[in-house]
Amino acid sequence: MNKHKMITEKGNSRMLMLFGQLEKLNRESMLVDPEIARQITAKILHLIQTQEKTRKEIVSKGSSGMEVILATLENTQDLQSILNILYILNELLTVGGGRRIGVFVSKGGTGILLQLVISASKESPPSEEVMLQLHSVLAKVGPKDRKFGVKARLNGALNVTVNLLKQNLQNYKLLLPCLLVLQVYSSNTVNAVSLGKNGVVELMFKIIGPYSKKNTSLLKVSLDTLGALLKSKTNAQRAVVHVPVLLYIYQDWHRNDTRHRHILIRKGILGCLKNITNIKLGRKAFIDADGMRILYNTSTECLPVRTLDPLINTSSLIMRKCFPKNRLPLPTIKSVFHHQLLRVPAGGPVAQLYNQPLGMDDVVDESDNNEDAEAENDMENEVEEKDHHAGNDDIETDINKLRPKETHSRPFEELKIYERFFMELSEDFQVFNFDNPKKGVTATPAAPKSHRPIIVPTTQALPPKNPTECPHPAPVPALDLDTINITKDQDGCGDHTHSRPHPGAGLEQELVQGLERVALDGAGPQVGGGGGNKHKRQPPILAGGVAARLGGEGEEMLAEDWAEEEESSEEGVLHVPDTALLLPLHDPDLYVEMVKSTSSVPQFSEVAYPDYFGHVAPTSREHILERVYGVQSPLPPFRTKIFQDIERLIHPNDILDKVVYDLDIQSCPVVDGGESLKFNSQFESGNLRKAVQVRKFEYDLVLNSDINSNHYHQWFYFEVSGMRVGAPYRFNIINCEKSNSQFNYGMQVLMYSVQEAISGRPRWVRTGTDICYYKNHFSRSSIAAGGQKGKSYYTMTFSMTFNHKDDVCYFAYHYPYTYSTLKMHLQKLEALRTPQTYLREDVLCETLGGNSCPLLTITAMPESTSNDQICQFRNRPLVFLSSRVHPGETNASWVMKGTLEFLMGSSPLAHSLREAYIFKIVPMLNPDGVVNGNHRCSLSGEDLNRQWQNPSPELHPTIYHTKSLLQYLAAIQRAPLVFCDYHGHSRKKNVFMYGCSLKETVWETNISATSCELHEDLGYRTLPKILSQMAPAFSMASCSFVVERSKEATARVVVWREIGVQRSYTMESTLCGCDQGKYKGLQIGTRELEEMGAQFCVALLRLKRLTSPLKLRNNAHLLDVDSDLMETRCKVSSTPSTYLLEDEEASFMEEVDYSAESGDEPDNDPNTADPHDNHLSDSESNNHRDSLT
Repeated sequence: MNKHKMITEKGNSRMLMLFGQLEKLNRESMLVDPEIARQITAKILHLIQTQEKTRKEIVSKGSSGMEVILATLENTQDLQSILNILYILNELLTVGGGRRIGVFVSKGGTGILLQLVISASKESPPSEEVMLQLHSVLAKVGPKDRKFGVKARLNGALNVTVNLLKQNLQNYKLLLPCLLVLQVYSSNTVNAVSLGKNGVVELMFKIIGPYSKKNTSLLKVSLDTLGALLKSKTNAQRAVVHVPVLLYIYQDWHRNDTRHRHILIRKGILGCLKNITNIKLGRKAFIDADGMRILYNTSTECLPVRTLDPLINTSSLIMRKCFPKNRLPLPTIKSVFHHQLLRVPAGGPVAQLYNQPLGMDDVVDESDNNEDAEAENDMENEVEEKDHHAGNDDIETDINKLRPKETHSRPFEELKIYERFFMELSEDFQVFNFDNPKKGVTATPAAPKSHRPIIVPTTQALPPKNPTECPHPAPVPALDLDTINITKDQDGCGDHTHSRPHPGAGLEQELVQGLERVALDGAGPQVGGGGGNKHKRQPPILAGGVAARLGGEGEEMLAEDWAEEEESSEEGVLHVPDTALLLPLHDPDLYVEMVKSTSSVPQFSEVAYPDYFGHVAPTSREHILERVYGVQSPLPPFRTKIFQDIERLIHPNDILDKVVYDLDIQSCPVVDGGESLKFNSQFESGNLRKAVQVRKFEYDLVLNSDINSNHYHQWFYFEVSGMRVGAPYRFNIINCEKSNSQFNYGMQVLMYSVQEAISGRPRWVRTGTDICYYKNHFSRSSIAAGGQKGKSYYTMTFSMTFNHKDDVCYFAYHYPYTYSTLKMHLQKLEALRTPQTYLREDVLCETLGGNSCPLLTITAMPESTSNDQICQFRNRPLVFLSSRVHPGETNASWVMKGTLEFLMGSSPLAHSLREAYIFKIVPMLNPDGVVNGNHRCSLSGEDLNRQWQNPSPELHPTIYHTKSLLQYLAAIQRAPLVFCDYHGHSRKKNVFMYGCSLKETVWETNISATSCELHEDLGYRTLPKILSQMAPAFSMASCSFVVERSKEATARVVVWREIGVQRSYTMESTLCGCDQGKYKGLQIGTRELEEMGAQFCVALLRLKRLTSPLKLRNNAHLLDVDSDLMETRCKVSSTPSTYLLEDEEASFMEEVDYSAESGDEPDNDPNTADPHDNHLSDSESNNHRDSLT
């Protein structure tokens, strides 16, 4: 060991001596004998080759070895000395990675080498060995020097390498390093164009060739170099004529490389094709050369071998890119329906939409702006990361826009008209009858009933077992719904047309009786549905084709007998089973009444069965699906689905292309004897525009745009019938717009089966397999894509098999919640009001479509008319809640339902909450969008959550008047303590909040600001922090308090800036499920959404404690609930939508100082805390003051 150390030290001292001698020679300008330099450099080379430590010493910090070597190389004219130094550099830079090369570049080594290339090229002939060694070193250095390409072009080394290449096509030893350097040169766009002009592209095609076992390394480098050159569109145009050659070479290597030893060569060929097909001419040449078939066949053969995934993935990208762009199979991308606005702003989206020349709204874009990089990103990246990085450029940097406004924008005289919506602030209850409190509550007058005929869903929708028995119903006069006697048969008794069921009949038989149908078609227009055709009321037929068993002892009422009974009946009777035990807030009779007063642009005349009968949350958990290999992973995903689409192109004879449903055609769907599914979406919130049968069990579905719009396709809700049991159906929704979706990360579609409901399981369930969301070949017009060219639509595809013959099933994007459902729920909640509850329902305004926008006021009644009680009542802080501004975010309504049910509940916690606050609630900000099946807009064709800065009373009445309510509160110094707008999020998991923070926004930017400019109360994080401790679906990590430019006109930001509400939030609920907490790995359902709404209420109770004077916290009715209580005592009663929370918790006494700064709080010992007291102790109390940052 000591001997080795002595040898090493001796070697180091010898190296220092040699470098000293070499440096002395450099100072003498090499006037001495060149033989001395040769000997010194040869000895240095020997030491480097034999001692690794010597190499490290040369490039170590503080060593001058590299400078001496480079100086010698720059000054010497001796060929052997130059070769020795090049050998030294090759040895040094081969081992050690980027750090050694970085030292070399920092010392100016790149420029010296390039200059030596020029000098060596002037020799006649140039030394082959010098050129070989020079290019070997340059190949190592080039990728690490960012300015390498520019340096080479400026000093002329670029042309030297090209000429050397041309002269040595058969000299494989020299060719390889030259190609490696050329590849680095080509990474610079200007260089690549210059090389193309010099004929390098054509030169590359002389080097590459068919399968051969020789010179495979050279071929691999040649393909990589060619691929780098072809990133230039100019060079890609030069290579278009070589596309057939590349395809032939790829096929040849595919056939002969049976042991898959040369995957990189095959991938290099595909890389060249990928770059050529980035231009329109390249894509055309690829199609003309039968490239789709070639790559499809070769990729299919590669599928069984997992190691060939890189080839399959690149082939998938090429084929998807070259798939001919098509228009959607629609006459226009504008919505089928149009609502005439009283005033159309000249620069608004509606004016732009309808001023477009006919046929110009959906032009296929064949430009070369094919966003291949984006295509890969939107498939490969998790959307959470994508959103995070994309949002950095959107952060507001104007600090003046991040401060609340000092003055109010409207005079108080204009706002005084809104005083009538705040009667509770001046109510003295002197005329109130406390013995009978309900008489003193203002009730909203019922909306006038429309006499528009409505079709109530029952088993008539299910076809008979033998279609030939009753192929075409005979027309009879329609029955008006107002003349129908709708009764509930709670004990099993029917009317005079039905026999009494046997005593043992249970819920299933009651449900069967409730599925009888009354046909109530009217003269109202039915787009694509049958116009004015009228149908005779049919015998009640059960799903499965069996006549309804209505008589006791197993008797069946046949069609003839039923018809005779019908003729003798003066008015139809619809029997609805009593399902109060299942759904206490749902009443089918009441729902029909609500539908009658709902206005829709298409004048819907049908009621969807799920909305009519209701939804009972399933008791079993529905897990998030694992990503399927080849369908949703690996990178890029979706290749299986892409291959299936390509099959259509290369085997067109297999495609039926049969339209089975079309809202654009004013005629009945063709009845084809059961060979096709039947579709329908003509009911409230329904959305399906067209269905095309492409194969026996495969259908392309097209969604309708939002009314007065040409885009926003995502929400769907439609009916399917006529299915076969066990058949593998596939549904492709082909005009989605979002670039990614949780459908790729475990989310499933929702399905409601009428047969299952008949069997006593009326519920929406998650369903579908092989679910995939991917970019397709249907081109989005730049008009619909905001002026952006090269955009495509996305396909959401899923497969499924049906379990029941002749079932009627409904599919939806998320759990539907219609406007009529809201009206029904509000009436049922009013009926459940206790004498201690103050509930008032006002009509805030009327929408563009003629529907009323309800405004709720909920608080606790004062105990008496004493001054103290009335004062406490009037001075309660306000909480302002809103929901459903985006119609497609139905989960927001389910969260609001949970909030409303909790607020109207009889639990002590609910009573405490009502005593603590006055709640002003707008449960549905966009009724028109919800009714008409829109995804995002109102009838004005605009996103209402981007209109808060300057809403129009004519175009955005709900936003205008809601903002006016808040402005009025601000004007009377009663701004809400909390404002929260409920939303749904389609691309993230969990429930989370967006808030507004000056400090956190500045932290995310490069703004320079003083500490006084960034001063703000940190209480904006309190409510989200409380929710993260008590609500299992809530994720604090997903919350953000940064203000973005694109969100400056949203409710959250405007209420924060203009109204001055510090705790202004958007609460986002996932459409998919959770990846943390108790619900990790589960898809979210209505039970969890309603629970979230209830837990939001309980969080407000804790917030009340933290924002009230200490003396108020001793009151017994302000009870605290910690996370343990929420987890163990938030029990679901016999009714799944009602939450009972017990409050048996001691009051929280700790004062919280929001002005404290980080580090001012003494550390708490977690071991001394009460294990049952989670309040806001430890982590929470620290975080409330500063932390919550």
